Amino acid sequence: YLRRLSGDALAGLGAALINAMIFWDILYRSQQGVSVSFVEDIWTQNIVNLLVSPLRLREWIAATFLYGLMKTALIVCILTAIAGALYHFYLLDSLHFWLLPLVFNLLLFGWALGIFTASLVIRWGHAAEALIWGIPFLVQPFSAIFYPLDVLPAPMRAVSRLLPSTYVFEGMREVIRTGSMPAFYFWTGFGLDLVYFALAGLFFGWMFRQARDTGRLGRLGTD
Repeated sequence: YLRRLSGDALAGLGAALINAMIFWDILYRSQQGVSVSFVEDIWTQNIVNLLVSPLRLREWIAATFLYGLMKTALIVCILTAIAGALYHFYLLDSLHFWLLPLVFNLLLFGWALGIFTASLVIRWGHAAEALIWGIPFLVQPFSAIFYPLDVLPAPMRAVSRLLPSTYVFEGMREVIRTGSMPAFYFWTGFGLDLVYFALAGLFFGWMFRQARDTGRLGRLGTD
């Protein structure tokens, strides 16, 4: 892919790569904010305290979203400051208005992944904790982060088209290249986000109820 670039495409490669690294961190940190927040309650054996409190499940999840959003915002500010100071790359100048819808879709997908990985920890406990850090990197090669979708082999492209992150990174490159982005990228990514978010929420609720009914939820962190 890099060897076949030339002219304007090669000139814009640096901006696309820096932007891709920042966007990947948004996806990764939003997922970590949800799942790690849940695991920290297990490590500190705080699950029972939460269960006996009047805290509702949806409030607990919403709090992890807010916690992850704050962490993500802080880290993105640091990364953009470094990119501006060292490479004269400014995220807002590069993406303009399109920054907000693209980041919004990334956050939704990251939260959906976070809910899914937290569900695995509820089901399998400490044995599944490694998946919190592993699953995002299983998604990464299919998300067309550092290269366009059309350079992937056909079977990988089929999988990539099912991921909302693919449309975010494809849209990001389109904005850098042309200054605009077809609405198709946003709405397709957003639609897939809603599907994955709903499925992850249903899966989390199912795992949570099973763990609560069997008593496994209260034993998390003590086994």
